[in-house]
Amino acid sequence: MISADLAIASRLDQGVRTVGVSAPGRLHLGFLDPSGSLGRAFGSLGLVIDGFTTDLELSASASSDQLSADTPAGGAELARAADYLAVLKQRSGRHAPLSLRLRHALPPHAGFGSGTQLASAIGRAFAEWHGLDLDTGTLAHWLGRGLRSGIGIAGFDSGGLLLDGGPGADGLPAPLLSRIEFPEEWRVIVVQDPTHKGLSGGAEKKAIAALPPLPQTAAAEICHQVLMRVLPGAARAEFAPFAAGINRMQQLLGEHFAPAQGGIYTSAAVGRLMHWFADASRGHDAAIGQSSWGPTSFAIVPSHVRAEMLVDAARASGQLDPRLELRIVSGRNRGAVVRGRAAEPRNR
Repeated sequence: MISADLAIASRLDQGVRTVGVSAPGRLHLGFLDPSGSLGRAFGSLGLVIDGFTTDLELSASASSDQLSADTPAGGAELARAADYLAVLKQRSGRHAPLSLRLRHALPPHAGFGSGTQLASAIGRAFAEWHGLDLDTGTLAHWLGRGLRSGIGIAGFDSGGLLLDGGPGADGLPAPLLSRIEFPEEWRVIVVQDPTHKGLSGGAEKKAIAALPPLPQTAAAEICHQVLMRVLPGAARAEFAPFAAGINRMQQLLGEHFAPAQGGIYTSAAVGRLMHWFADASRGHDAAIGQSSWGPTSFAIVPSHVRAEMLVDAARASGQLDPRLELRIVSGRNRGAVVRGRAAEPRNR
């Protein structure tokens, strides 16, 4: 239960009828040290992107809770949404019936952080509706998110290129170590395979447990690549060192996780295209890899023109499997959008 000083008066009497939240998707670019060779496991690098969102609306219900979805993908997430809503009610002590409309949902178990964005969006809408002064980290902790990566939680708040330090022993979400504005001119080719899903839940835990520890030397190199190539490259909009760092990081992690996911890439069709992208770009003007357990993968390039050229060349050469979906998007340097905010909470 939340403490009494957080139980701020409901905003229902302030005229707010609907609170809407649009939460952006993110790409998980890799772990720093999944085996915790220095005692702190995981640590994550991630990028929030435009073009992929979870969008929902929360309002009052006349009797019991009512949940609905505008799309089949949203419908598949209603059970998870109901669980999140139930936990929020139990933890906050606010049990008024609510209506939750899931207008759009990120693809689940595909590498976009769908669970964390759904939880954060519902949590933020719930807190706004009831006038509860709760930050995103607390809401995520209540809902069991951020157990390995904190980039989805930080990305919900701020967007950008993010680095976290891995979750601590207290179970709280990982601390954010760095946030860098992603260069506006850079683009991301997002490749999806709707016929595949990445590992999640118990299967994910089992797969991680079965893997040998990532050698400390590999973890050290990943940290070096991130600290001295990826982050400075993004901060100064110097693409070559950024791409080199991402590619080396993805190589080391891809080889480590390959036994658990059937290869460097979860989807063979995606893998063939990503290898072709790497060959076509000669490893210099594209940062290529898989987001989390996939199957979604990415090719980050220095301009929209370059992205279009690479996609057009892949089509012309017959490299695009008809099952794959490609989209060119920008990085997103802002977090979730909340609609229908009420007045500021009253003094505690």
